[in-house]
Formats: sequence, C-alpha cells, structure tokens
Amino acid sequence: MRQSDSIRSCLVIIVGLATILPTAGCGTKKKPALTIEQRLKNAEKEKTPDRQAAALLKVARSQFAANQEAEAKQTAAKALAKLTGEGDANLFAPRLVDVAGFLAEVGDRKPAREALTQACGLIDTIDDPVRKAKLFADAGAIYKANTDSVQAKETLKKAADAAASVEERFRADALAAVALGYTRSGLADAASDVVDKLLEAAKTLEEPRAKAEALSAAAGVQAQTGKKKQATQLLEEAETAAKSVDRAESRAYALLAVALATSGNGDNKQALALLKEADKAADKVPEPASQKKIVDKVRATMADVEKKLKK
Repeated sequence: MRQSDSIRSCLVIIVGLATILPTAGCGTKKKPALTIEQRLKNAEKEKTPDRQAAALLKVARSQFAANQEAEAKQTAAKALAKLTGEGDANLFAPRLVDVAGFLAEVGDRKPAREALTQACGLIDTIDDPVRKAKLFADAGAIYKANTDSVQAKETLKKAADAAASVEERFRADALAAVALGYTRSGLADAASDVVDKLLEAAKTLEEPRAKAEALSAAAGVQAQTGKKKQATQLLEEAETAAKSVDRAESRAYALLAVALATSGNGDNKQALALLKEADKAADKVPEPASQKKIVDKVRATMADVEKKLKK
C-alpha cells in the first residue's frame, strides 16, 4: 500500500471513531441558570427557616447586583420574616446578622435595626463566648454601617466583654474578631484595651494562620489610629507567619487577612502582591466549594485594591 493510501485509511478510521465516541465533555449539557422565580421557590422548599432565610438572602444579593434594588429589599424582608419565630440562637443569630448587614448595605435602615435587635437578643443567650464575641463584633460593625454609633459602641463593648471571658488558648481568636469589628466601625480609638489584650494573646499562638490573623487585626486598629509604624511592624510579623502556613486554604486566608490590613495601612502595592500569593494558594484548595469561596473573596479584594492603586 502506498503511503498516501495508508494515511487516507487512517483518516477514515479516525473520522469514523469520532462519530461513535463522544468527545470529552460533549456528552453533558450545561444546565441553564435558574431564574429568580425558580430560586425563590427553591428557597421556600428548604427544610428549616434559617436555611430558607440564607437561600432568600442569596437571591436578594443577586437581585441587588443586577440593579433590582426594590426586589432585593423585598426578598431580604422575606428572609427576615423567616427568622421572627422561635429558633435555635446558634442558627438564627448569625442569619439575622447576615440579613441585617445586607439591609444596612442597601440603605433599608429600619428593618436592619429590627434584625439587629433580634440578633443581639439571641446572641445574649449563646453559651460559647468565642461565638458570642464574634457575633456581637459583627453586629456592632453593622450598627455603625446603619448609622447608629451609640448602639455600635455598646454592642462592641459586649463583644469585648465576651472575648475577655474566653479561655486563654482561644482568646486571641475572639479578640481578633472584636478588633476587626472596631476597625470596620471606624471606632478604633475605643479599641486600645482590646489591642493590648490581643497582642498579649498573640504571643502564645503557635499556629501560624491564627498568629497572622491576630497580628493583622491588631495592625488594623493601629493603622486606623494613626500608628502606622507600629502597624507596619506587626504586619511584617503577620506576613512571615502567613507565608509559613502549609495547608493551601489556611495559607490563602492568612495572606488575605494580612493583605486587608496592609491595604488599611496605606500600602496597596504590597497588599496586591500578597493577594496574588493568596490567589495562587486558593487555586490549590482541593475541595471545589471551599475553593470557590476563598477564590471569590481573594479576587473581589484584589479588584478593590487595584481600584485604589489606579486613583
């Protein structure tokens, strides 16, 4: 057989096989995206009120992103309504804080305040002081975002009190959350005692991610109170700790925390460099849902920092 005939025969065989064997990925069709109405119906099908509220809030965020502000507020109101009855404080309180945060973000102040009042009542009943401190810290920051400075200070004080009661090995985690609450609220001047306790607790930390996050939280307060030199020193320690983390997901979160504080300290160029490292680590997270969550956080922060650099 001539070489040209041989090649022609091979091509015939390949083409024939191509009609029989599916090309990789061709056997599955991508499911069409659900409509808002379908997502709303699916949210109602969730088995518990807290899960219904969480699903509704996701829809509300999608609506707001699509410039459907009125519809987003209506959906968030439905989410809040799901949480008005009896429920486990450990499940309902964080959902109420999330809903309140969104309502404050879209300028719906009255229902945001209602959600925060309900949330804080439930947080008071939570036994775990670490969880209590973190939730009060988040609630305090949202109160400030909702233009209620007095309530913000009172709630952050509750967060600090809860953190002070945490046993020593978990105290830094709680105090870091409180410090972040103060910085998010723009009330860092009231957080000097919290920072002192946080730095003391951070000295005992051996786990590098926890150390990086604790030092970053303290640096955030220092930066906001004009102590840039002290903040820079803390961030250098935090960066060293973050870069020593082995596990990809933990490394990404640690670098993200340092980058956020670095940006808050005015060094957006260095913050972007840290975020690029965080992005590489995030890409290596093996579990798809966990990977998406951290990748989205890192890239959203990168976009914000890049905007600041262009100004």
